[in-house]
Amino acid sequence: MTPRSVNRPQMTVEEFEQLARSAPETVRLEFINGKIGVKQVPDGYHGDIIRWLQKLCMQHRPDLWLYGEQGLKVESYRKGRAIADGALAPDKHTSGQGEWLDPDGILMVVEVTSNDSDTDQRDRRDKPHGYAQAGIPVYLLIDREYRSVTVHAGLADGVYRDITTRPYGTPVELPAPVGFKLDTEELKEYTD
Repeated sequence: MTPRSVNRPQMTVEEFEQLARSAPETVRLEFINGKIGVKQVPDGYHGDIIRWLQKLCMQHRPDLWLYGEQGLKVESYRKGRAIADGALAPDKHTSGQGEWLDPDGILMVVEVTSNDSDTDQRDRRDKPHGYAQAGIPVYLLIDREYRSVTVHAGLADGVYRDITTRPYGTPVELPAPVGFKLDTEELKEYTD
């Protein structure tokens, strides 16, 4: 191996994508803020939360679909790769786009926290930054540890300006372009 220059990232996006393709099925890799991260495989409660949210999205916005486990190009100039637990977009939006979707047309991304040591950095810090830089209008974090829902919106200059956190059981507004109120009472059933 040759030493890398100080100004070059640890790995290029192309090198990451090659590594991600060869990873075993039990490992899901992400590349955010120039760092490789391993995303925990979802448990049953995690799956139920995504199912619950898909159902609500279909009821309120039948023109859209919440795609689960969706690979996205994120960060400035699309130099990162994240696997969103959910990506809300027009029906059939993913057709022909390959493994890593361009974020154009994605109205909202969803992350559901896992019980791992990386959750704080990944879901509460790195992903809001990456999704905002990619221009995704709404980031919804369903935080199982804190039993809360956080909506990041008001995108301006690659930063979410409006951040609202509510405990499970409290309705929360998903602003335009999503445009409906989320009743979070049922989330109380999906806790450890």
